[in-house]
Amino acid sequence: MAKSDDTRINGEITASTCRLIGVDGSQLGLFGIRDAQRVADEQGLDLVEIAPNAEPPVCRVMDYGKFKYQQAMKAKQARKNQSKVEVKEMKFRPKIDVGDYETKKGHVLRFLKKGARVKITIMFRGREMAHPEQGLNVLERLAEDLKPFATVESAPKLEGRNMLMLLAPIKGAFDTEATEEASEK
Repeated sequence: MAKSDDTRINGEITASTCRLIGVDGSQLGLFGIRDAQRVADEQGLDLVEIAPNAEPPVCRVMDYGKFKYQQAMKAKQARKNQSKVEVKEMKFRPKIDVGDYETKKGHVLRFLKKGARVKITIMFRGREMAHPEQGLNVLERLAEDLKPFATVESAPKLEGRNMLMLLAPIKGAFDTEATEEASEK
């Protein structure tokens, strides 16, 4: 029963007759709108039009405030369970030093551990464009070093002055690492 904000309740219902559904979900039959409203009022509840396009429209006797609250909670829970995949970016240079490479590799590993995909960018400046194979070597070395933790989602490709590669984390790769580290201590 997905409702939109334009749901008609009580006096807003324009049809002259409706098919009425009770609080417990039982079919009560065809009613005139005034009679259906009286049934709802006697129970201290609202008359809600749940299928306005049906012939005749379907109305239900319910506590509309409670219903709206439950719908909001369902929507909130659905948003909470939704996983948002983040794409982080790490920039390298073709002539990167060993220490810098290791530090950046550690950052990439940390991003992967958090479940984010990582876009690796090699930035070429000036005459470095004459040797794109240097950038390719850095990307291939990184992909090889991170093989147990990540898969190459998109292979290295040159776009203008940048070479790009996309890494995605392998599910469960970090679970085994944590248990190995714990057993070593």
